[in-house]
Amino acid sequence: MSNTPYNPGQEGAKMGFADAMSYGDYLHLDALLDQQHCKSDAHDEMLFIIQHQTSELWMKLALHELQAARNALQQGQTAEMFKMLARLSRIFEQLNSAWDVLRTMTPADYTRFREALGPSSGFQSYQYRLIEYVLGNRNPNMLRPHEHVPEVHAILSAELARPSFYDEVNRFLYQTLDGHTENMPVPQLDAPHALNADIQARWLQVYQDIESHWTLYELAEKLVDLEDYFRRWRFNHVTTVERVIGFKRGTGGTSGVQYLRRMLSVELFPELWTLRGDL
Repeated sequence: MSNTPYNPGQEGAKMGFADAMSYGDYLHLDALLDQQHCKSDAHDEMLFIIQHQTSELWMKLALHELQAARNALQQGQTAEMFKMLARLSRIFEQLNSAWDVLRTMTPADYTRFREALGPSSGFQSYQYRLIEYVLGNRNPNMLRPHEHVPEVHAILSAELARPSFYDEVNRFLYQTLDGHTENMPVPQLDAPHALNADIQARWLQVYQDIESHWTLYELAEKLVDLEDYFRRWRFNHVTTVERVIGFKRGTGGTSGVQYLRRMLSVELFPELWTLRGDL
């Protein structure tokens, strides 16, 4: 073994970047790594900030994929949409893993800097709200926490004015099975959707004859997979909050664990879950 230090430049690796784009330049790392500003001297506040900032980055990617998947479905590009949905499930798997790191923070650790948060809370994440709106869980009351940022309020309001991904899935379902959408339920653009027996009956038709409806069957299972990961994310959020603050109120004024548990009962594609009992 040679004692000479390894020099990747001898194998062709570029070693100087005075005149070229570097890794840090491309990713704007100086700006990115300068966004962690602790409000206290508590050691664990850095963990708290980075966990939430990285979650917002993953949510940005989730929205990028989800909106593209909706556009692909509208254009009948199912193969492209399936790839995006598969990636979405993996994104939510990453978001789930983040809770494992945050759970290393004990109640005593969190108490040291909790007051520094003021009334700020993940409850106010507009990207999370937009993900729910795109998927079809549409509660117009949740616009209010974003009224102080007009451009964000406008983005969320615009989403409520267009069909959700859930609505587009139903349109594709009816169009594929019936050849038209005349019998499709009218989308409720600005309200949460609820279990619809007619939609469930059509999905049951798909599951009872998979060979004849393979594309719809594949779509259904990808949606179940996506919601499975999404619901795990919500569940892990609940258990992490309960582990760290118990049943105290959230910093944003919500009931904390009780509020998060209520969200666990929300189903994004309820017909696909309920029909399993009829198979």
